[in-house]
Amino acid sequence: MKLIDGDAIAARIKDEIRDEINRMGIRPRLAAMLVGDDPASAVYVRNKQRACDEVGMESEIVKLEKDTSEEELLRIVMSLNGDKRTNGIIVQLPLPQQIREEKVIETIDPSKDVDGFHPTNMGFLLAGEPRFVPSTPQGIKELVLRSGYAFDGKHVVIVGRSNIVGKPLAALLLCKDANATVTVCHSRTKDLGAITREADILVAAVGRANMIKEDMVKEGSIVIDVGINRIEDKTRKGGYRLVGDVDFDAVKDKAAAITPVPGGVGPMTVAMLMKNTLKAYRIQCE
Repeated sequence: MKLIDGDAIAARIKDEIRDEINRMGIRPRLAAMLVGDDPASAVYVRNKQRACDEVGMESEIVKLEKDTSEEELLRIVMSLNGDKRTNGIIVQLPLPQQIREEKVIETIDPSKDVDGFHPTNMGFLLAGEPRFVPSTPQGIKELVLRSGYAFDGKHVVIVGRSNIVGKPLAALLLCKDANATVTVCHSRTKDLGAITREADILVAAVGRANMIKEDMVKEGSIVIDVGINRIEDKTRKGGYRLVGDVDFDAVKDKAAAITPVPGGVGPMTVAMLMKNTLKAYRIQCE
């Protein structure tokens, strides 16, 4: 079994981005908007700001109160759209109940949509001409390729159909530079194990702790665990520990390669956001 080290691969990618930024003599700028005081969202935004510092990008965090109106948030997004200094815009999800996520995403300038969620960028991806690809699917692709594996002709089974991971990953791997055969499963899929056992590459992205068991995995497959779940663990200082959607201890000896949680897909997501921000700078300067 090979443990796929997302931390190490993400660090190499950030080194490449920093070298490119230094070579070009530029300072791309990313603006991140955080609405409310959700602790997990605050951690994610800080990680993105830290990554900007590591690669030599400028960053701005716009913090707004939980009761911020949709109108006010949209006004700030449109202001950033018109700010020539700002190359990338992200709005940390989830948003408070009074704000429609889809409306905010649609308001971001597609050329600054480094999260890749705008319908225009999703359309490019579905047409097989990706421009900005959501960071987690892009990170999964890079993780597999840089670990020495290929998608060409392989059967990839994705468990999860979200707009953030499952759907864009399926579209990305159907592009001609990947040439995978893709099956997408979800909560209404019958006999899930019968399908996951057919996977050469299995991607679990459902947000359910330890859902993928040993008997659901084919011998010698590559297992990519996107899930990050907290489970109670009184032996830990915080009273919990993080686990993925895959029962790691049960599956690791059956898989040819597997990602850990944490330290697998997560670091790649942030690295790909940096890559998209650099790409946005190039597009806007053409």
